Amino acid sequence: MELGIGIGWRPEIADAVEALPGIDWVEAVAENICTDHLPDSLLRLRERGVTVVPHGVSLGLGGAERPDPGRLAGLAARAELLGAPLVTEHIAFVRAGGPSTASPVLEAGHLLPVPKTWDALDVLCENVRIAQESLPVPLALENIAALISWPGEELSEGQFLAELVERTGVRLLIDVANLHTNHVNRGEDPATALDELPVEAIAYVHVAGGIERDGVWHDTHAHPVTRPVLDVLSELRSRVDPPGVLLERDDDFPPAEELACELTAIRGTLAAAATTARDSRKRPAGPTEPGARAAGARDRTAVAQTALLSSLVAGTPTPEGFDHRRLRVQSRALAAKRADVVAKVAPELPEILGDGYRAAFLAYARNRPMCAGYRRDALDFAEHQLIADLPADDAARRQLTRWWQDRAGPRPPRRGTRLVHAARTALLGR
Repeated sequence: MELGIGIGWRPEIADAVEALPGIDWVEAVAENICTDHLPDSLLRLRERGVTVVPHGVSLGLGGAERPDPGRLAGLAARAELLGAPLVTEHIAFVRAGGPSTASPVLEAGHLLPVPKTWDALDVLCENVRIAQESLPVPLALENIAALISWPGEELSEGQFLAELVERTGVRLLIDVANLHTNHVNRGEDPATALDELPVEAIAYVHVAGGIERDGVWHDTHAHPVTRPVLDVLSELRSRVDPPGVLLERDDDFPPAEELACELTAIRGTLAAAATTARDSRKRPAGPTEPGARAAGARDRTAVAQTALLSSLVAGTPTPEGFDHRRLRVQSRALAAKRADVVAKVAPELPEILGDGYRAAFLAYARNRPMCAGYRRDALDFAEHQLIADLPADDAARRQLTRWWQDRAGPRPPRRGTRLVHAARTALLGR
């Protein structure tokens, strides 16, 4: 299906998206849409004939556990509500732990990379097949950006994606900003990845901005698209004419005029690359899959992912083979993202705590992993503050108590709850 040029629809820029000229389609984060009704802006766009594609972020198809039936049913319902021609998700894991590792379930609150190994590929392919059987429309999966590399990887990015497509028939959502991110952070050549992956399987392309700090590229989706990212888009267009290209922006939204200029740059890049397009290069043969599937791929994947996520969000030791410094960068980035998202889902907290909110939250999050989503995280943070008799200002503490009471129960936590809190912390630290 030809999609054309699109932009990520977000509530904060809904009016701007509706007014932008030349928008053929939009993509909406699936988890931000109710399963039984649509925001008025999306209804108006659909009435104009604008295609809307739901983009999931919470399935965790690269995780060791099989996809949650409830999450799959929710994604399917949103696809039907939108009349979408396809749905998309990520090649990533977002949680780890649970019964297979005899440990609590940990939530990353972020998309984390799966190792490019045969074990991880076996698990991913089975999870993808389960998802495909549960969805009413085709599924496309996105390559993700990463700050860290897994030790002992057996396939390149392109080989991993090619094998995934070969085994499952899944479509690909290629994010050229993520290819650039992995070039800076992990030394992976975008052109090599494009040569190796099956470009004929591309459903559409993402273009997004980021920023480099201290030699690390942060895929922020909150900065303008850079020239190197557009260069990767040009490389892709020289190999294939993608059915759709979409501009993503998730934060620090600029004026509509700046969004329009970025879309113009994307159109110009595609047009220029089309004049020099070459036949798609022949992909090199991928590695031969072992004749017998290794037993226990899920268990091995579960143990490895749990060890990594626990190191990132609970302060446990760095797993063998990982770059300790780079894991600390990722850990700080995850904590900062938690603070930002909690501030969005519970804006009263930074209002009550003022300039002290961020430092207080980061101190709270240092050894307290998120286990039940951001709203629960906000409540747990408030409870932690009140147990510690914080904030020091009496008026602010009363405000925080009232906020907690309204959402968690009739009584604020007392000092007696320290024992329960300590027990919970000890359990998570096992």
